[in-house]
Amino acid sequence: MAVTSATTRRIGPYAVVTRLDSNTPVPQLPTPERRFIARSLDGDRTVLLSAPLPGVDPGRFMAEADTSRYLLGPWVLPAVELAAPGGEAWHARPYLPALPLPTALAVNRGPLPERTVLALAVALAESLAVLHGQELTHAGVCPAAVLLAADGPRLGCFGAVRAAGVDGVPRWGAPGLDAGSLPPEQAAGGPPRPLGDVYALGATLAYAATGHTAPERGELPPVLRSLVARCLARDPAHRPQLSDIIGELAPDSRTAVPAGGGWLGVGWLPARIVAAVAHQSASVLAAEVQLSP
Repeated sequence: MAVTSATTRRIGPYAVVTRLDSNTPVPQLPTPERRFIARSLDGDRTVLLSAPLPGVDPGRFMAEADTSRYLLGPWVLPAVELAAPGGEAWHARPYLPALPLPTALAVNRGPLPERTVLALAVALAESLAVLHGQELTHAGVCPAAVLLAADGPRLGCFGAVRAAGVDGVPRWGAPGLDAGSLPPEQAAGGPPRPLGDVYALGATLAYAATGHTAPERGELPPVLRSLVARCLARDPAHRPQLSDIIGELAPDSRTAVPAGGGWLGVGWLPARIVAAVAHQSASVLAAEVQLSP
């Protein structure tokens, strides 16, 4: 991600440095929100800033952002600052150098290696298990919601399904929702439930391993074939529980380091992605932004 000095826009108390998804080369893979890397006007703080897509109700978007402030777990991205009521809708999270999953696949010139996908699977499953323990449903898991950082993944876009359309109204074609990751019961207008997150997790892992959310069984690594197929079952009752996913992929997780075990150590990401994350960090630090008059 190259960032150059430029006259830029202001969102709330922040000047936009660049769009987080500007280099994502998969236009048909939607992002549930507009995402920016932005800097405070005094230059002291850099944040990941999100705003609703056109067609998304700003009130619902802000309600989901408000709830996300209370999310627990090391691999989620809760909002830490929200727009004041009555103004432009936005929320901010601390900046960390990271690539959206679709961008990471483009940088890697293809799907991610098996080790990376397995580490991603365990970390995301553990994060969702924590959320479900809080009696929350993420309702926004999709490839674009996953950011890959040097120390592990981060899961954002909380509540995108709820923000995009009210319960009882079909959500096919709703702004920003990835049809390949959207559980069929939620696409039809049903309320988000934890097993919907399992469906979306399966689609996201399929994308990481193959480059698309509905691969043929033979395209997947053998270790993921049965698991992804069960996650993508149209009937929620046939999907696995998150505890089963974690136990299947990390059977020693009770004694391993939490959230992905040792898989998130040095080398968990391919070298091309590590280099791109480092380049993004350096470019953002070097960027000078000037507000439009």
